[in-house]
Amino acid sequence: MIKEENSKSVHELLYEKLILNNKNGFSKISEEEENSEQNETKKMKIDSINNFCKDYKIFLKKSKTERETVDEVVKLLTDEGFRALENLDTLNSGDKIYSVNRGKGVLSAVIGSEPLEKGISIIGAHVDVPRLDLKPNPLFEEHGNAYLKTHYYGGIKKYQWLAIPLAIHGTIVKQDGAKIKICIGENEEEPVFCITDLLPHLAHDQMQKKMNEAINGEILNVLVGNIPHEEKKVKDRVKFNTLKLINEKYNIVEEDFLSCEIEIVPAFNPRDLGFDRSMIAAYGHDDRVCTYAACRAIIDAKEPPKTAVCILVDKEEVGSLGNTGMQSRFFEDKIAKIISLKEKSYSDLMLRDTFSKSICLSADVGVAYDPNFPEVFEERNTSIINGGVMLSKYTGSRGKSGASDASAELVARIRNIFNKNGVIWQMGGFGKVDIGGGGTIAAYVANLNIDTIDCGVPLFSMHAPYEIAGKFDIFMAYKGYKAFYEDKD
Repeated sequence: MIKEENSKSVHELLYEKLILNNKNGFSKISEEEENSEQNETKKMKIDSINNFCKDYKIFLKKSKTERETVDEVVKLLTDEGFRALENLDTLNSGDKIYSVNRGKGVLSAVIGSEPLEKGISIIGAHVDVPRLDLKPNPLFEEHGNAYLKTHYYGGIKKYQWLAIPLAIHGTIVKQDGAKIKICIGENEEEPVFCITDLLPHLAHDQMQKKMNEAINGEILNVLVGNIPHEEKKVKDRVKFNTLKLINEKYNIVEEDFLSCEIEIVPAFNPRDLGFDRSMIAAYGHDDRVCTYAACRAIIDAKEPPKTAVCILVDKEEVGSLGNTGMQSRFFEDKIAKIISLKEKSYSDLMLRDTFSKSICLSADVGVAYDPNFPEVFEERNTSIINGGVMLSKYTGSRGKSGASDASAELVARIRNIFNKNGVIWQMGGFGKVDIGGGGTIAAYVANLNIDTIDCGVPLFSMHAPYEIAGKFDIFMAYKGYKAFYEDKD
């Protein structure tokens, strides 16, 4: 816990935390030996953080949609010996399994030595990110330009999506069921796409409007072409030529857009940020930073006593609805299946007893105190970048509306786990009481009678096309999740 040390800079805290508790018990060592040992230990810990974050950036670059994220998670799991739950007839302690939900969610588990009815250890994160989705009839021509019409997904500031390089990712399902994956705009030799903005010289009226009114959702049209087809008798020659190019590359026709899930995302790669490289700037930290940390934690956890479960879901940014969201029955169904294969019997009461004795870390990002906007933060109860993994007792907005509020007993238990395992953590909220707020999947997990608390990485610029996370916080999230899975109390 770092709040009582807030008078120190983040870098001073980082230095102290990285070399904390490195002495050999009570044995006497010289100052030179001590400094040498501290420096070596500090270097090892910094290397661990940087190596973990390097792997995270690789994962993030490949995971710009929920389908891509699930594909990458499954690769990580199968490389470490996890097997598909659907292929198994029995489960024993130590077994590692996973189950994919319609390509947009995945549950993984390591079967513990204790009976499931004594409870399970759950970490839940979401794999969807604010973005622009194509409308069912997206392609049109206007004044000699071809555009794609979009519908924004999740909470965005619409003006942030203008005049930045965009990439197109997604899946088209043809009427015969064949799936075609699309990814264009990520490699340097590929074209990018863009939503145009109004030049300042003509934007007087636009700039007099409120920020949430200056850009209408219907003008988020992505510019994708300008050259007309050579056949002059063809209507909408630029649109026709664009369709021709798409058909040549992907073998799809215009009607195939009706059965597609294509997303427009920033064409940015994850990059280290700062002269000291202490942060990562990227699209999609919310919530793939917790997704990756949770996935690595369940892979690396050693002999968890309670069955360790990692549930990654879709649709959190729009209310956790649908059959791939946290409010679906997928999670309950898979835990029921695990019980039936592990305990050789099953009843609804067994499932309810399991949930009632379980704990969940709702692994979602939080807000970090931003000195550029101090008016919206309550400094004593807001996390800082690179101050450690963030615990939030409650979320919600104004008067705790829509909140999941963790009990004092649960907070104390997680404090104990983190403190005894050297996990650096901090408490954080979501801004001043009457300013706003936010939610996570915690409320929907808690509705299953599962003790739940939010635990994730604080961010700058949350929901922007380019978010910022601290490397120390990312690593501490992983370390905290792993300690949670391995806890034997």
